[in-house]
Amino acid sequence: MTNKKTALQFFCCVLLIITTAAADTITSGRPLRDGETVVSAAGIYELGFFDGGDSASRFVGIWYKKISTRTIVWVANRNSPLNDTSGVLMINENGNLVLVGGANNRTIWSSNSSRILENPVAWLSDGGNLVIKDEKGNFAWQSFDHPGNTLLPGMKLGRNLVNGLDWSISAWKTADDPSPGEYRASLDINGYPQLFVNKGSVLQYSSGPWDGMAFTGSPVLKPDTYFTFKLVITSDEVYYTYEVKNTSLPTRAVIIPTGVVQHLTWIERTQIWSVYLTAQLDNCDRYGLCGPYASCSINNSPPCDCLRGFQPKFPAQWNGADWSSGCERRAPLVCGEKDGFREFSGIKMPDSRHSWYDKNIDLKECKKRCLENCSCTAYSNLDVTDGSGCLLYFSELMDLRELSQNEQTLYVRVAASEVDADRNQKKRRLMRIIIGPTVIGTLLICLFCWCASKRRTKRGLVDDKDMELPLFDLATVSSATKNFSAKNMIGEGGFGPVYKGKLASGQEIAVKRLSKHSVQGVQELKAEVNLISKLQHRNLVKLLGCCIEGEEGILVYEFMPNNSLDHFIFDPSRKAELGWQKRFEIVMGISRGLLYLHQDSRLRIIHRDLKASNILLDNNFLPKISDFGLARIVGLDQNEGKTKRVVGTYGYMSPEYAIDGEFSVKSDVFSLGVLILELVSGRKNRTFRNSDHLHNLLGHAWILWKEGRAMEIMDESLEEESCVKSQVLRCIQVGLLCVQKLPGDRPNMASVVFMLGNEDVHLAEPREPGFFVERGSTESGRVTENAETLTILEAR
Repeated sequence: MTNKKTALQFFCCVLLIITTAAADTITSGRPLRDGETVVSAAGIYELGFFDGGDSASRFVGIWYKKISTRTIVWVANRNSPLNDTSGVLMINENGNLVLVGGANNRTIWSSNSSRILENPVAWLSDGGNLVIKDEKGNFAWQSFDHPGNTLLPGMKLGRNLVNGLDWSISAWKTADDPSPGEYRASLDINGYPQLFVNKGSVLQYSSGPWDGMAFTGSPVLKPDTYFTFKLVITSDEVYYTYEVKNTSLPTRAVIIPTGVVQHLTWIERTQIWSVYLTAQLDNCDRYGLCGPYASCSINNSPPCDCLRGFQPKFPAQWNGADWSSGCERRAPLVCGEKDGFREFSGIKMPDSRHSWYDKNIDLKECKKRCLENCSCTAYSNLDVTDGSGCLLYFSELMDLRELSQNEQTLYVRVAASEVDADRNQKKRRLMRIIIGPTVIGTLLICLFCWCASKRRTKRGLVDDKDMELPLFDLATVSSATKNFSAKNMIGEGGFGPVYKGKLASGQEIAVKRLSKHSVQGVQELKAEVNLISKLQHRNLVKLLGCCIEGEEGILVYEFMPNNSLDHFIFDPSRKAELGWQKRFEIVMGISRGLLYLHQDSRLRIIHRDLKASNILLDNNFLPKISDFGLARIVGLDQNEGKTKRVVGTYGYMSPEYAIDGEFSVKSDVFSLGVLILELVSGRKNRTFRNSDHLHNLLGHAWILWKEGRAMEIMDESLEEESCVKSQVLRCIQVGLLCVQKLPGDRPNMASVVFMLGNEDVHLAEPREPGFFVERGSTESGRVTENAETLTILEAR
């Protein structure tokens, strides 16, 4: 009896070992049927069947096993879904992995491997790769060679030069339908390699060439503590890949249905995919927007400008905002030693399809070779880490844009006369430096001593060691505002009253004076000074200086003659002054300013109080984000934070911030969504009322959208014939996407700017907004969100 029991235990152990060993494989005797799954050894990835957007469509795919939100990273039968649950994934007699099902068990999909192995199995690795291999480790096929819309760590984007295998990713048709969509991301290997995003056959985006650390159009790709990025060029293959240093961090690069390429990381605490970086940042990333020999700057209006030494090829078209023909040289090239080169830095390197490169020659030899070839238009080095290598361009320079973080220098071929002009300018500059060094030095010493003296007497509210701005005398500010006259007061916020003033020089200023009774105080003043003094963007208000004497805390800004946005859109007598085109430009300007704060500035800043009264308008109605008293700096590798002190403005705060004190870049996106809907409707979210229901502006807009009546929300003061209907609808849809209840559902600012600026981009359907039902009066400060009552602390 004992022997039988021991034998039975041994048999069970063996069976358990065999079953465990087979859990990550499909064999000829163990196929995978619909309803079953295969799990990788460490339980990271899972292979099985899932529903597409149409519940009748069934696909075979790989997804993350331990992530609560099912995230598909690879699909076998993208082009041929099953229409029932009869599917079976199996190894056939030829050693291929095949999907059979439907009538007569027809073959739906096959790996189509030409290599025959003995006793092959399909094995799912912990890296997410599905491999057909034998017991000796030989393999005949792998899913990594056939990407879908996702690039996992270790996967390649490029081409195998031996067998012609092309590694590229293509977007899903929609968020729920894995069928191939219109957009495709690939590595173009003509000339020096660069990443392309195409819509069909039309090039939409180029990353620029690799500079040794990153693609020059994506400087955020530089090596960091989380990832390593590589471009590999050998005689057998050319590809781009990345690896994650912490293998426990789920991460993926994906091209979404709108054509945007995003790098995402899973945040376990919040249970959302967070956008680590985005390839397409803004309108300047539209391929060739400014044409040849022109550079795009998102901070300029218009954004296109010819390179120095070049002029518009067709001035009439250029002045009419058609920049596609670009620019041409002012002085023609002679060819040979008489030509020269002009240096351009802080830019994205041009399209390198028509280029030649050599990793083994230096910049001096590179210049020589360019001069010797009359077709050479520019040159640069290849690797910014050590200045090595040579890259020669042999066509018009296309797709340039300003990128202050890029360290690579482009040497553009110009006529000798242009080089002489540069030399003369340098001589004149040198003479100016030589003429008055003593006088200038003396003045600087005197100025330093005076400033030091003033600072010693101005220790009041804040330690001015932290200040990086000019200090104004209280007497100067008082005189400029006529002793803070009530007639000069132009507004009042949580910080205190704001006055219009004029300096002795004639410059108009806006003076914000800290009130003794303000809910904000020293901390907010200090935050605003330290934050905004480091920021430079045309859509952010410019802080000119501050005044700190005794108990006085004063901020001095550039004056905005058109007051704030709420001054117009919520005033029946003024709202007509803001036509649709102006409103759309204001939406774009605010979005670009917010993108700068979240992603493009040297600090990552969450504003936390974005609202209509904090958007100031200059004399051309250019919007500028103001009031950084509640803003927070987070690390460049950080997107969120938490506070016990929830302060902000009722009607603009996101649910997660108001309820749990969790603020993030996505809470700013929520506020922007409210602003967009207010701009379109001319109605204030906080005070919106409708006799048919209790919804606020967000809920009202969402209901109209679901019913196909979204245009009914448009401000009655807008003339319908002057509006671009598709543009209005796009703004409403983007606004609703921004105010979705869950932060993970909201787009990031790079996506918002891209969606607003590109009419042909397909947008996702918005889900239910947060805080879309109101109960009771606004004075109570109480709102309900899906029957959950909460109280919001309002600091304005």
